[in-house]
Amino acid sequence: MNAPAEHRMSRVDTSWLRMDNEVNLMMIVGVWLLSPAVTLATLRERIESRFLKYERFRHKAVHDTLGAFWVEDLDFDLKHHLVAEPLHREPGQSERAALQQLCAELAATPLDPGRPLWQFHLIEHYEDGCAVIVRIHHCIGDGIALVSVLNAITDGGQDPPQRRSAQAPHAHHANESPDDDWLSATVLRPLTAAAVKALNRSGDGMAGALDMLAHPQQPLRGGLDLARNGLHLLGDLGALALMADDSPTRLKGKPVGRKAVAWGEPLPLDAVKVVGQSLNCSINDVLLSCVSGAIGAWLRDQGDDPTGAEIRAMVPVNLRPLDQAWQLGNRFGLAPLVLPIGIVNPVERVYAVRERMSQLKGSFQPLLAYGVLAATGLMIKPVQDLVLGMFSKKTTAVMTNVPGPREFLKLCGSTLRQSMFWVPASGDVGVGVSILSYGGGVQFSLITDVALCPDPQDIIDRFQPEFEKLLLLSLMLPWGDELAALAKDNPTVNALA
Repeated sequence: MNAPAEHRMSRVDTSWLRMDNEVNLMMIVGVWLLSPAVTLATLRERIESRFLKYERFRHKAVHDTLGAFWVEDLDFDLKHHLVAEPLHREPGQSERAALQQLCAELAATPLDPGRPLWQFHLIEHYEDGCAVIVRIHHCIGDGIALVSVLNAITDGGQDPPQRRSAQAPHAHHANESPDDDWLSATVLRPLTAAAVKALNRSGDGMAGALDMLAHPQQPLRGGLDLARNGLHLLGDLGALALMADDSPTRLKGKPVGRKAVAWGEPLPLDAVKVVGQSLNCSINDVLLSCVSGAIGAWLRDQGDDPTGAEIRAMVPVNLRPLDQAWQLGNRFGLAPLVLPIGIVNPVERVYAVRERMSQLKGSFQPLLAYGVLAATGLMIKPVQDLVLGMFSKKTTAVMTNVPGPREFLKLCGSTLRQSMFWVPASGDVGVGVSILSYGGGVQFSLITDVALCPDPQDIIDRFQPEFEKLLLLSLMLPWGDELAALAKDNPTVNALA
C-alpha cells in the first residue's frame, strides 16, 4: 500500500488547530437556505465533483512534537462528512428557532479528529425548501478562503487552479514546512504587493520599507522611512501588549461552552450605501455603528447602564490577494476595534466608529497579531494558551465582515436565498458577530455563550431599528444627484421617505 501523502501544517494553521478548548471550538459554522429543496444524492454528487477537488478536504490533521501536519485520509468515506439531519421541533417552536437550536448544538459539538475536519448536514425539509449546515475547522482556512471555496461548488463555480507539481502539497516531506522561515513567510511576505493594500494603503514609505525587510539582499534605501516605520512598528507592538481591559459588561465573563445562535433578515446594501454617502462614512462604519447601538440598547434593557462604556472586538484583516483565497489556510491579522456601545446618539456613534476605524488604518497591529499566531504555532500548547489567553482577557467579542457575491447563487438548480455563518471565538471570549454581504443584502449573525447571553436574537432584532435611525436622519440631509440616484427605487428608503 502506498504511504499517504503528507505535508507540514503552517505555524498559523497549527495555532488554530490547537486553539480548541472546553468552551470554544474553532469551527466556522454556516447555513445555506435553499429553495426548492435539493436531495442528499444531488448534494453528494456536487461535493464529490467540486468540493473534493480541493485536496485539503481529503486530509486529516495529525499532531506531532513539532506541531501538526496534513496527511491524506486513506479511509476517506463521504458518508462521514455528509449526513441527513432531522429537524426536531418542540411544541410551539418555529422552524427557524428549531434550526437555530440545531446550529447551536453543532457549533458546540467537536468534529471527529480522526477524519478530515469538516461536515455538511442536510436538513431536507425547511420552510419551502431545505437547509444545509456546514462545519469547517478554522485550521483549514479563514472566512475569505472558505467563502471562496463554498461559492465554487455552486452552479457555474470554477474548479481550483491546478498547482504546479513542484508546489503540490505532497511535495513536502513530513519534516519540512512551507514556512520554516516563519518570520519571513508569515510576517514579512504578506505585506508585499496586494497585502500592503489590505492594510489600508498606509503609504509608499511603509510599502518601500516592508519591501526592504522582505528582500534584505537588495541595496539599502529609504533608511529614514525604515526608521520611521520601525518606530511605528514598535509603537503598535507596545499598544498590543499594553491594551487596557475593555469595559466590564454582562457579555464578558466565564463561558460554559453551550452556544446560542441567531440571525435576522438582511439589510438592503443599497440603503446602507445611501446612509454611508450621506454621512460621509464607509459602509463598515455604518454597520459597526449598528452593532454598537444594538448591544448598547440590549444592555440598557437588561437594566445595565452602558453610558461611557466601550467593548473591544477583534476584527480580522485580510492579508492576501482575494484571487489566492482558493489556496486555503489562514492569512489574516487581527485588529483590536473599540466599539462605543455607550453612545446613544446614532450620529455621534457612527462618527466615533469612523474615528476608531481611521486609527487602525496604516496600523501594523493586524500584522503583529498574525505574527503572534505564527509564533504560538512553535510553542507547546500550554504556552500558546497562556499567550492567547492574555488577548482574550482584553476582548469581549470577535467580529468579522466577509464580502460575498452580489447576485443570488444557485446550487444544483436551487436558489441560495439566504446565507449566514458564525465566527468562532478563542479563549474565554463568548460573543461572535458575523456580517456577510450577499445577493444585495447585508446579513448579521450572532453566536453567544448561553452563560453570557442566552437569547442572542434579542440583540439581532435591534440591528435594523438602529440602522433605520441612521437612515431616517440621512433622509433629512440635502442630497446631491449621485445620492438621489443611488436611493431611487430603493424600497427601504422610499418606505421611510
